[in-house]
Amino acid sequence: MFFRTFGASCGVAVVGLLLGWIYGGATGLALTAILAVLEVSLSFDNAVVNATVLVRMNPFWQRLFLTLGVAIAVFGMRLVFPLVIVAVTAKLNPVEAIRLALQKGDPGKAGTYGYLLHQAHPAIAAFGGMFLLMLFLEFVFEERELSWLTWIERPLARIGRLNQLSVVVALGTLALAAYTLGGAAETAQPHRTSTVLVAGVLGIGTFLLVNGLGEFFQEAEEDGEHLEQALERKQRMHVVGKAAFFLFLYLEVLDASFSFDGVIGAFAITSDPILIAIGLGVGAMFIRSLTVFLVRKGTLGEYEYLEHGALWAIGALAVILLITIEYSVPEVVTGLIGVAFIGAALLSSVVRNRRAADDDRAEREPATV
Repeated sequence: MFFRTFGASCGVAVVGLLLGWIYGGATGLALTAILAVLEVSLSFDNAVVNATVLVRMNPFWQRLFLTLGVAIAVFGMRLVFPLVIVAVTAKLNPVEAIRLALQKGDPGKAGTYGYLLHQAHPAIAAFGGMFLLMLFLEFVFEERELSWLTWIERPLARIGRLNQLSVVVALGTLALAAYTLGGAAETAQPHRTSTVLVAGVLGIGTFLLVNGLGEFFQEAEEDGEHLEQALERKQRMHVVGKAAFFLFLYLEVLDASFSFDGVIGAFAITSDPILIAIGLGVGAMFIRSLTVFLVRKGTLGEYEYLEHGALWAIGALAVILLITIEYSVPEVVTGLIGVAFIGAALLSSVVRNRRAADDDRAEREPATV
């Protein structure tokens, strides 16, 4: 089970470390390993959240997530996306953006690749932060039988009966962030407030569009089925057709939102885009394998609070991304917060399972006189 799930990731890790050594010698090897660890530590909560989506897909779409999805994650988000951001913000053609990236300039020096990417960070943080915030708000405002942090989850679920409350809260948060954090350095970066507002609205709109399309096609396909077929498929919890495609698309956008902090944080370690792509790509592969492992192992069903912990970690990450519009937050803080939420949820799940087992054992034991 372990080798079947993580075998490809281990192979990619070996190839990646070898490429890092060939490209940059011992320094390149060390930086590749550090970047891979950074990606895994920052995205552990990503694996848990991805698993809650992936469990609804059939084996075909799960395999697609590990093949085409990896290509999108590694080459699209870790290599192409930063180049596109630099090209658009600096008004450069693609060739010039690539040339600038390969110069390995100092991120603290104006005009370099790392500096330009850093200048684009407010827009990136606003888009990713609002997308993740919408995901968190949709979770906490939904009524569910099982709650983890009952003292806060149940009151939030009750007020969540108000239609479109998550959108209202998200827009209010965006306005607050844009005019406080976004406007703090308006003299140094003109129009930053409007940039944050536009990027944040696009993040909210992207979430509503992709999530809404997935739900629409899922409902449409269910309406066209016989009752027995619909019930059977609901038991399997597997979506197909257009619904599965949009669920896959939603998963890719979700993964992209998680990757923003890793890509930006990587420039604190090295400004070499090749090493960043290799190192973060190795880490992304392990995160995907961990996602599939959680699905195949049934971990989410066995430890029922894991999803709650991961979603609270997402809420924390969304807030952190918005804070980074103005202030720098160490990557270790981001990673530790996510691990803390998931660790606490795992511990709570273990305690809950033991209590349930004890109660079940007590019911089956004959009463003693």
